[in-house]
Amino acid sequence: MKKIGYLVLTIIIMLSIGSCSFPKKEAPSASSAQMTNSEYVALTEIKGGRPDIYLIVKIIESSYWQVIIQGAQDAGEDLGCNIYMGGTANETDWPGQKVLIEQALERGADGIILSPDDSVELAGDIDRIHKQHIPIVLIDTAANTDSFDICYMTDNLLAGQNAAAEMLFQLNEMGHSTYEDLSVGILVGQATSQTINERLAGFIQYWSVNAPDSWEIITDIKNCNGNIDLGEELITDLMKEHPDLAGLYGTNNGPTRALAQTISGQGRKDIVVVGFDMSDEIRALIESPDYHASTMLQRQYDMSYRGVEAILDMLNDEFPKIKFEDTGVASVNHNTMNDPDIIEVLSHN
Repeated sequence: MKKIGYLVLTIIIMLSIGSCSFPKKEAPSASSAQMTNSEYVALTEIKGGRPDIYLIVKIIESSYWQVIIQGAQDAGEDLGCNIYMGGTANETDWPGQKVLIEQALERGADGIILSPDDSVELAGDIDRIHKQHIPIVLIDTAANTDSFDICYMTDNLLAGQNAAAEMLFQLNEMGHSTYEDLSVGILVGQATSQTINERLAGFIQYWSVNAPDSWEIITDIKNCNGNIDLGEELITDLMKEHPDLAGLYGTNNGPTRALAQTISGQGRKDIVVVGFDMSDEIRALIESPDYHASTMLQRQYDMSYRGVEAILDMLNDEFPKIKFEDTGVASVNHNTMNDPDIIEVLSHN
């Protein structure tokens, strides 16, 4: 019965994630545009006669996205092209990204690298770029269209499965019995991201097959919309509502930071944290012998670097043969922190 129940839960999540009380999306407005870094910043020295490539990211101030920005900057310097960067202040500001797309087109972009804040709302803009025969590369997040040239991203279904495996490993490391009742909570950072939906589905699919029957996922999945302060409030309430809470899963960088801050701030050494990406908050938990934490480390530097390479290839009439390329993910915990492969990935984080 448990497997059937989680299968139903997975389907519900993939369709709407209805239990999260997500805010209704609004049309583009002046206020939303103000959240955007609407003035593109040059990441490289701008020289005439070189291709102009525009990078549009989600959260400019995020440590995760700063690595992506660095990857594009390094590629521009190494490969001899002009790189401009713009982005938004949070993951829900898809109207701001529409503004940035329009500006890039007006400025005669030779290629665009985009990580869509909304996989549905920005699909039409991606179609429009593609129809104008401007190379369009998606990174980190796919969209509800196939009108792009290539997408560099994590295999998010597999990454969600890996996260569930890490959660089970850490819960077992803490000595939890397979017969005791315990619950695991989930905090997401954006309702309409295909990336997050896939990470949720992968987590729940793996859990339904491999977790003991008495270990349950709390169906009231929380959404902080990338707001760390809100995430801390939601998780504090969740801990009060569920005294048997033993684990917390964050689907991306913002929620993971919120989880780590909440757990460390309240000294809850009895709760496992599994999340995504490497921030100061989750690193502190992983390095501490007092806490049980893991993170799924993506290779986001490679996403943007290879995105620049792909656009330059397309400008030379060399087009990708595939639509998606998995850039890989590594599971990082206290035991693997010093593995050579992990250290190499961390060198860009």
